[in-house]
Amino acid sequence: MTIDRIAPLDPIQPGKQSGRADQAGKSKEADSIKISSEAAEKADFYRTIELVDTASDVREDRIAELKAKINDPSYLNDTIIKATADQIMNAFGL
Repeated sequence: MTIDRIAPLDPIQPGKQSGRADQAGKSKEADSIKISSEAAEKADFYRTIELVDTASDVREDRIAELKAKINDPSYLNDTIIKATADQIMNAFGL
C-alpha cells in the first residue's frame, strides 16, 4: 500500500495560518461554571463527614463528670450497678 502526501510542505514558505488563534483571543465573555444542586449537596455532605472524622472522640468534660460521680460514695448503689449491668447485657444482645 502506498500513501501519497496530500500537500508537500515547502520549508522556505511559511505555512498558512488558520485564523483560529485570532478567534480564541477575541472572546469577550468570561468563562464560568455552574454547580448543580445535587453536586452542592454532595459537597456539603462530604464536608460534614470530614468534620466528623477530624473531631475528637474523647469528650474531656464528660470524662471529668463521670470520674466525679464514680468517686462519690453515694453514687454507686445497687440500683445504679443493676442498671449498668442491664445496659451492658442489652448491648451484647443477651
